[in-house]
Amino acid sequence: MPRLIAFAFVILLNLTVNLIFPATSWAASSNLGVSDNHLAACPTSPNCVVSQNADSKHAIDPIPYHVNRDTAKSTLLKVLTVVPRTEVVENTDNYIHALSKSRIFKFTDDVEFYFPIDEKVIHIRSASRVGDSDLGVNRRRMEQIRLAMQDLNV
Repeated sequence: MPRLIAFAFVILLNLTVNLIFPATSWAASSNLGVSDNHLAACPTSPNCVVSQNADSKHAIDPIPYHVNRDTAKSTLLKVLTVVPRTEVVENTDNYIHALSKSRIFKFTDDVEFYFPIDEKVIHIRSASRVGDSDLGVNRRRMEQIRLAMQDLNV
C-alpha cells in the first residue's frame, strides 16, 4: 500500500508541475506535416513516437498495407472515428492530422499519418504537446491503430 501511495503521489506531482509550468508547446510551434517526404522528428522528451528517422527511444514501425493507397487511407479514417477523443483536423491527398485528447486533463496529442507515393506504408507520428512523460500513451495508441488496420485486412 505505501508503494501505491508513493506512485500516486509521483503521478500527481508530475501532472501538477506540468499544469503549472508547462513545457513550451513545441508541437504547436514545430513544423507539423510533411516536409521533404518526412514527418517531423521527435523532441528529446519521451512523449513522442515517429516512424521516420527516429532514434531508438522514439522509433516505431510504419503501418504496412497491401491494398491500394486510397483504400488504406479511407480505412484509416474509419478507424480514427472509433479512437476515443480523437478528431481529424486535416486530411489531404497524402496526409492526415488528428488531435487526440486525454480523458481526464484533456491534454492534446498531435497524431499524424503520411502516405508516401512510392511505398506501401503509412508513416506515423504521435506526440504530446506539453509535459515530458506520457506513460507510453502515444506508442500504445499507434500500436492499437496498427492492430485495427491489420484486423481490417489492410
